Amino acid sequence: MAKPKLFRGGEFLITDALPEEVFTPEDFTNEHRLIGKSAEEFGLGEIEPRREELEELDPELVKSLLRKAGELGFLSTDIPEIFGGSELDHISCVLVTERLTRGIPGFDISYGAHTGIGSLPIVLFGSPEQKKKYLPELCTGGMIGAFALTEPEHGSDALTAEATAVLSEDGKYYILNGQKQFITNAGFADLFLTYAQVDGTKFTSFIVERKWDGVSLDEEEKKMGIHGSSTRSVIFQDVKVPVENVLGEIGRGHVVALNTLNIGRYKLGPGTVGGAKLLIAEGVKYAKNRAQFGRPICEFGLIKHKIAEMVIKTYVNESMVYRTAGLLDLALEGIDATKEDAGQKTGEALRRYALECSINKNFGSEMLDYVADECVQIMGGYGYIQDNPVESAYRDSRINRIWEGTNEINRLLIVDMLMRSAMKGELPLLDAIEKVTGELVSYSAETSEEEGVPRGEGKMVAMAKKIALLAAGAATQKYMDKLGNEQEIVVLIADIIIEIFAMESAYLRTLKKIEKEGEEKSKIQIAATQVYFNDSFPRVEMMARQIFAAISEGEDLRTKLLGLRKLAQFTPANTIVLRREIADSVIPVARYNLTKT
Repeated sequence: MAKPKLFRGGEFLITDALPEEVFTPEDFTNEHRLIGKSAEEFGLGEIEPRREELEELDPELVKSLLRKAGELGFLSTDIPEIFGGSELDHISCVLVTERLTRGIPGFDISYGAHTGIGSLPIVLFGSPEQKKKYLPELCTGGMIGAFALTEPEHGSDALTAEATAVLSEDGKYYILNGQKQFITNAGFADLFLTYAQVDGTKFTSFIVERKWDGVSLDEEEKKMGIHGSSTRSVIFQDVKVPVENVLGEIGRGHVVALNTLNIGRYKLGPGTVGGAKLLIAEGVKYAKNRAQFGRPICEFGLIKHKIAEMVIKTYVNESMVYRTAGLLDLALEGIDATKEDAGQKTGEALRRYALECSINKNFGSEMLDYVADECVQIMGGYGYIQDNPVESAYRDSRINRIWEGTNEINRLLIVDMLMRSAMKGELPLLDAIEKVTGELVSYSAETSEEEGVPRGEGKMVAMAKKIALLAAGAATQKYMDKLGNEQEIVVLIADIIIEIFAMESAYLRTLKKIEKEGEEKSKIQIAATQVYFNDSFPRVEMMARQIFAAISEGEDLRTKLLGLRKLAQFTPANTIVLRREIADSVIPVARYNLTKT
């Protein structure tokens, strides 16, 4: 029997995985379930009762809850034991984040920023002395961390920061000047992981303590959503930063920043899964209790469609998130946290899966936006009224498409990272493109369906990969190293890649469940997979058509479209019946129920 396999970053596009080779939520151990249950109990017992208080910023309450979370080890899941951490595997870390999520930004956002981008740069790139000094405090909530990268004139192009750091005459300090904007946790953070230019061109990372002279804050930003979180500008005016507080190496701040952003994107995924599950419960509960035309609205077909679609997208996203967590666990196996190069090796492992992290960030943030929007629609006017958790969730979810790199930037990065891997020889992408192009000449579409359940989805994944390779190959051939300038085409390629990872993750998870528990106990997962494929596969074809139309014309275009038609044939499923089955399985329990907890 196949075992979990360490695929290379982006390899899913050219290699078909077996169900046994990926991690799915059905693989949770008893220990995983206990950790998840513990986090959920903390959320229900400590955070949920304070929902109303946490809707508006209350720094002392947030800090007290973070300290309570620290006492239970929830702030230190990624931190080695030798520095006071829990040192859990990535599956457990994802579970904790998902189950702690209560859709209450006053805690959720503060917790996520502290445990992710506010702490992990020191875990990954800190010196032994820095780790000993700061990590135990970050583990307990004795110090709260913040990540200060963005500047007033530098958002997506953050590595061109204008903040400066000049070495003092005695060589003991760097004199830091500059301003950072939109910094989460800034109002009560004790530690800022920030960035500045040394000697004008050497982008460098620094650990700065809030209590030092010259560190000040601007007023709290008035935001569309996430009102319970702190967002301020941080001002550095002649701050004396000891040379021993340089994080990483002088001039290598981009390594710290980019790996940190990869972590942030990856960490955002489980939060969107947890948030979507909460919203599904709210929407279904309302639909069961709201009667119109003499019956509960949950009995109407269009409401069932919405409920099913929310469940399907959440199932797919959950499959992607845990598949990625499993990959990261395999990649980090054998790294000794006590060694000085542990952080460097960990950072390198994370870099290799930056593409998957961006995919998860994009899909999860857009999935949560969709679920929040549909919940408001199910509730109608009541969903639009303040003090309804769904109304605030609608506003709160919007930020996820902006921070940790906008979704547009991440789409560009997906293709850029894929092409870089190909050019470095890390991924035989060009060979795969050449092979598919050659095969297409003699390829004839099969009319028979695959045997087994689900039917045809395996073939559709394989064909979607071929379509992606043909489209990416044709675009690269036309534009060569100038492809990055054709952003509309690059984004279409990225969206095809995202769809493939989503489709395959759900498909492999469903097959794995069938193998373990049989078809009858997997009926809803099968239905969710079939509906998603039925909608997603045509999107892949349409995006490829747009790419070919943009780069070809005349006979060349007709030839490309003919080849595309060969690959894009499929028999549609009865999605109306399948969606009704999914909704009917969820409505009685009024919660997302596709994962055994």
